[in-house]
Amino acid sequence: MSFDASLASGMGVFSAVVDGGSFVRAAEVLELTPSGVSRAIARLEKRLGIRLFDRTTRTVTLTDEGRRFHGEIAPLLASLEEAANSASTSATQVRGRLRVNMDPYFSRLILGPQLGQFMTRYPELYLELQTRDQLGDMVADGFDLAVRFGHPTSSSLVARKLLEVRVLTLASPAYLKRHGRPLAPLDMEDERHVCVQFRDPQTARPFGWEFHRPGRPVLHVQPHCRLLVNDVGTLHSVCESGQAIAQVLDLGIAPALAEGRLVELFPDWPDERFPLYALYPSRHLPAAKVRAFLEFVGELCGE
Repeated sequence: MSFDASLASGMGVFSAVVDGGSFVRAAEVLELTPSGVSRAIARLEKRLGIRLFDRTTRTVTLTDEGRRFHGEIAPLLASLEEAANSASTSATQVRGRLRVNMDPYFSRLILGPQLGQFMTRYPELYLELQTRDQLGDMVADGFDLAVRFGHPTSSSLVARKLLEVRVLTLASPAYLKRHGRPLAPLDMEDERHVCVQFRDPQTARPFGWEFHRPGRPVLHVQPHCRLLVNDVGTLHSVCESGQAIAQVLDLGIAPALAEGRLVELFPDWPDERFPLYALYPSRHLPAAKVRAFLEFVGELCGE
């Protein structure tokens, strides 16, 4: 005999009759009509091939077969109820293990220094952060959530934009003294200038250099580059040490700009931006731990 939804429903009605002592009381608990309860029991008896209750106008009593059946299914129904309660709790309480696929730069610069607040806020949560260059298959890899820079590719994942970061073109005073300052973006195509490119982890190709400003078409530049890196820290150090011009995200560079260690070359092209997204598998009823982490990261991005 196969187990299906109708059998499970009938077992639940049967248990309610046993617990309540009558069809009427079971109907009140289940918010059914007494006749609906009676039909459910009749279907279950037909399915099992046994009579579960002896009925009179005044009483309902278990048959021997019904008593044995109840003894066998009672632990099963209790386990199902416990599992349902546990699942319901996970939807409302922040607890258990949360696995997050995290962009390394955002993790080091923005999330890491503030992570203690999140862990203090949710003491029953065990958080596993893995910083990766690529998203990969987050569902197959067992991640509950991902936080990644870049426009998400088409997939079944839910994508929630957290912020957009400006892309700045920077050089150090030492570089400008040695090579001169480019007056326009196209000047960087000249061999007199040296630029460093950053590898797109999704395509393994260098990110293109674009320049945006209101009322003008997007300007695409092919900079003179002899160096390609895939680490943000290396990108920054190459630029700040005066070796090359770099395009970097406007995160964590305010002190270097304020102290004059880096110079923004084209402030009149201010509108190129790069997005940060949170990605998770389902739009329907995400677990409380996922919602809590999304809220916390959203707070950091708002700041």
